Amino acid sequence: MLKKIPIKKTVESLLKLQDMGKSATLLGIGPMSSNLLQAAFELGKEDDFPLMFIASRNQVDADELGGGYVNGWNQVRFAADIKAIADKVGFDGMYYLCRDHGGPWQRDNERNAHLPEAEAMSLAKQSYLADIKAGFDLLMVDPTKDPFVIGKVIPLDQVERRTVDLIAFCEKQRKALGIPEIGYEVGTEETNGGLTSTDKYAEFIEYLKVELSKQGLPMPTFIVGQTGTLTRYTEQVGHYNFQNALNLANMAKSYGVGLKEHNADYMNDITLLEHIPAHVTASNDAPQYGTEETRAYLNLCSVQDILVKEGQCDKPSNLKNVLLVKAIKTERWRKWMVGDQTKLQVDDILKDHDLSLQILDVCGHYVFNDPEVKAEIEILYANLAKVHIDGQRYVVDRIKRPIRQYVECLNLKGVTSRILSITE
Repeated sequence: MLKKIPIKKTVESLLKLQDMGKSATLLGIGPMSSNLLQAAFELGKEDDFPLMFIASRNQVDADELGGGYVNGWNQVRFAADIKAIADKVGFDGMYYLCRDHGGPWQRDNERNAHLPEAEAMSLAKQSYLADIKAGFDLLMVDPTKDPFVIGKVIPLDQVERRTVDLIAFCEKQRKALGIPEIGYEVGTEETNGGLTSTDKYAEFIEYLKVELSKQGLPMPTFIVGQTGTLTRYTEQVGHYNFQNALNLANMAKSYGVGLKEHNADYMNDITLLEHIPAHVTASNDAPQYGTEETRAYLNLCSVQDILVKEGQCDKPSNLKNVLLVKAIKTERWRKWMVGDQTKLQVDDILKDHDLSLQILDVCGHYVFNDPEVKAEIEILYANLAKVHIDGQRYVVDRIKRPIRQYVECLNLKGVTSRILSITE
């Protein structure tokens, strides 16, 4: 395996490559399943680019904080499983474990419980410490989820204070443990985060430069900026603003920091191709891959239906119905819906066939780790194997399709070699 360079050095190299006309936009991949990890590693191996796996606290967290809904991962199991899949695929490039939206109230249960700030900050630090011990390479510090500031913009000075506090804690713990340099990501794409204009963005960066310098703390690796992206249902409904992206990217670059974009799912080729001249350093894409995997399972269920009709399957898997009911009962779909639909009750949705299917499309991935779902997947695979269809291989290849689109448009092919050429 290549000697992995710190993510901060990788970003600094990308900023240099921008000036040489050889840069790329890194892709942050939400780890929705083991199949997705395999798909990503296979493409990373084929096309020579570094991988970033971005895990939210709801997806991956310490057991004592509730663990995660993806494969029941805590930080240690997440790191171990990722390495195991990399080894299985034969990936010998660079990959980074990244905390996405770390910070107070970032777990749904903590926010819903309206925990006091001191307790929420303490739990956030506990989560970060587990990240550091497990070998995470990048920690996003996002203190903008606040149950006491609903429908309002959180005061920027409050965001600034919490950000510096959390970075200081993480650096103290990292050094005490003798762990090598890690990177930090700051800011948020949320409109209540206070960074809705270039002026506020500049104010935030300048504050961090001054305050972090005073305490001997490192500047962030990434700062998140709003480029106009917005994901709802299974669509990109935002309006990409090239000039705003370029302005934010150049501003961040003047401080040696890369611009990170969130909500980059479901983009078309034209918008993706804009990222290179706009100097966007990295983009996060997550729910799209969960939807692709759900659609892959549903396609396999449709094949099974044909086998049943043709008398070639006696005991069909009930995956589609199990997946649908469980996805709806999670109620996590409320995040992705709009208008009055966010207030619907589970029983009302189950009576609406079309809406149920729409929610399954958006939220099936939230229950991939459910034991009953996993059992039905295995039955489905076994039924298809009898007619020489490799179901798991199809699922992985289906997930690779949208990742490949981003790899091509974001100029990622060969970027690991380009990075190493200017760091060695």
